[in-house]
Amino acid sequence: MFQTGPTLFSVKGFFGVRVDVSQSLVILAGLLLFLAGLSNILWVAILVAMLLTSIYLHELGHAWGCLIQGVPVTRIVLHGGGGFCEHARSASRHQQELIVAMGPLVNLALWALASLLSWWIFSSPAMGLDAIGSYLMLFARLNLALFVFNLIPVQPLDGGKLLQLGLLRFFPQKQAIRMAGAVGLVFAVLWWPALIYVYLTFGWLLLFAPPIMLHWHMARGEYRP
Repeated sequence: MFQTGPTLFSVKGFFGVRVDVSQSLVILAGLLLFLAGLSNILWVAILVAMLLTSIYLHELGHAWGCLIQGVPVTRIVLHGGGGFCEHARSASRHQQELIVAMGPLVNLALWALASLLSWWIFSSPAMGLDAIGSYLMLFARLNLALFVFNLIPVQPLDGGKLLQLGLLRFFPQKQAIRMAGAVGLVFAVLWWPALIYVYLTFGWLLLFAPPIMLHWHMARGEYRP
């Protein structure tokens, strides 16, 4: 639900890819602090840092998928609603499969690595690093959540893109788009009651909702890529 917004600052990241940090991140941090309370400012700062690290590495996975196949990358943008990797030119259908898949795979790898490190710390209590182990476990769970979340088959998430790319291997483009749109439409409609249920049950507020009308137009064959 956050828009990209103006750029707060830019830095040169890994692989020489520019990273633009949006001002909307300040809004996200302020909202989290408001919900958590000023007494939890350190916890909010750590959570935002973990979230930004996870999202950046996710987008870096997309960038690697581009560069390894000779597709130039313009920049990575981090904003209050997540992030995206901007290509300098269009990629082929088969190139897109690796590009899209690499983002969630990075989150899965981070979950596995952080889980192993936290298990090693907790299995050696004499080290006295329980606090670090707890943060690593939080980082692991955050990345597992991002992995699962990004594989939900709705646009513009990676799951929706992978579903459409997979269908294109077996069906003509128009039919594949309509099928992906129909699946996405079901999830997009069910998203709102699920969002309310999660908030009332667990107190989690997810600031994202898939576009219902986009999936409607896709399912009706009215969408032109």
